[in-house]
Amino acid sequence: MKNKTKKIKVIDLFCGIGGLTNGLIKEGLDVIAGIDNDEKCKFGYEYNNGAEFLNKDILKVTAAQINELFGQEKDVIRVLAGCAPCQPFSKLNLKRITKKNLQPLEKFAQLIAETEPDIVSMENVSELADKDKYPIFKSFVDTLKENGYKYKYEVVDVSEYGIPQNRKRLVLLASKLGEIELIKRTHKNRKVTVRDTIKHLEPIKDGEVSKKDMLHRARKLSEMNLKRIKATPHDGGNSASWGEDLILDCHKKKSGKTYRSTVYGRMRWNDPAPTMTTQCVGLGNGRFGHPEQDRAISLREAALFQTFPENYQFTDPEKSMFVGHVAKFIGNAVPVKLGAVIGKSIKKHVEYNEKRR
Repeated sequence: MKNKTKKIKVIDLFCGIGGLTNGLIKEGLDVIAGIDNDEKCKFGYEYNNGAEFLNKDILKVTAAQINELFGQEKDVIRVLAGCAPCQPFSKLNLKRITKKNLQPLEKFAQLIAETEPDIVSMENVSELADKDKYPIFKSFVDTLKENGYKYKYEVVDVSEYGIPQNRKRLVLLASKLGEIELIKRTHKNRKVTVRDTIKHLEPIKDGEVSKKDMLHRARKLSEMNLKRIKATPHDGGNSASWGEDLILDCHKKKSGKTYRSTVYGRMRWNDPAPTMTTQCVGLGNGRFGHPEQDRAISLREAALFQTFPENYQFTDPEKSMFVGHVAKFIGNAVPVKLGAVIGKSIKKHVEYNEKRR
């Protein structure tokens, strides 16, 4: 008689709006709760995922609370997953990391040691993989070793898994059941592009909101920024084509010239998008210009680059939408398809170990 695969129950720490959770659910994992300190995420998280949202500071969460959420059900695989706030670990903030910045990841390690889940999933910025620069990551890995986990971590270019975005992330999987790793890359030879992802959306102007989709809205540009985007060639152009009158004063200095090719640029139709950030709907915050329309990308386009379904609700439709809040939800999220890749990897690992029994 074929063994029935055990039920997999997940608690998503630092869950945000639910990108990781949604991906795990798509692969059949039972996400029982998400924990995050941003109460504005509650509606979107619960509405789309049917899982409980606990508005808590992770530093105040106890092992007893985690164990209570998992419950006493037998023959269950318990997974503790999470992406601790990653901005402190970016290369731009390397010299400004404080002890307070390290506390969420330290707490994650502490909860692992105290609750001993069967499987751990951790996702963060790629820079964290450098254990010489970030002793906190070495300490995290040491906690896994000390508590009997087999683990593997790697820096992943998410575009190699069909996510239409050049985004490198550190993904770690650990298990008490045996060796564990991510599934093989699915899109190494055929990346999903900007064209594949947003070409179907109706054209809109800067400051305009689609009548068909409230999330397909673009920020209003200043008069100067509208001149700048109009002077930027379609499909990958940048500020190199601008006249002197359009260049920012800070970019005229020697120290600012290196930034000119990285901001105010347009995306390319036939490439994946750049990394989505919390500022991704602002023209001057990166290469976030639409490939041919004279505007920055809309919230809907940003959400699609993060592989959220088009029916994903980020805010209560009966309440006012604040663009900055939604941009933050989207930029901070784990791409849904990366969540699904993690879910598929966990499921494959559990099934393999069930067959060995």
